Amino acid sequence: MDIRSHTFDRLRKFFSGGLDAVEYAGLLVIAFATTIAMYQEAMIMVESRRVALADLLLMFLYLEVLAMIGQYFKSGQLPVRFPMYIAMVALARYLILDLKEMSEWRMLAVAAAIFLLTVGVLVIRYGHVRFPYREDADADPGKAYVRE
Repeated sequence: MDIRSHTFDRLRKFFSGGLDAVEYAGLLVIAFATTIAMYQEAMIMVESRRVALADLLLMFLYLEVLAMIGQYFKSGQLPVRFPMYIAMVALARYLILDLKEMSEWRMLAVAAAIFLLTVGVLVIRYGHVRFPYREDADADPGKAYVRE
């Protein structure tokens, strides 16, 4: 029985390490592609000698993706709030770019989606501050850490 348990643990560690390597490689590909896209967008702005709000929001989306990857590399965790921020900015950019072609109902729907994402972020933040994770509280009993 002990041999099976030891073999299973070794297999689990092997596959876990392999999955970690694939995960890191994927994150590096995403970071590299995001950096290239950001550079290309900057060159388009330089060539056109014009910067619009939609361009700035797109650059902000790229920065948020890079920040999300950086946060994952630093902590090994991906905060739920980062994709929510990206979604809010993407919806705001969509609203700004397509405002003239949108019906009133579509504008309201996009605005409502942004509002719901905002409420979601606030609920998550409140939950983390009010109910910190046990391992965070155990690390330093004098300070309540917030994992976001």
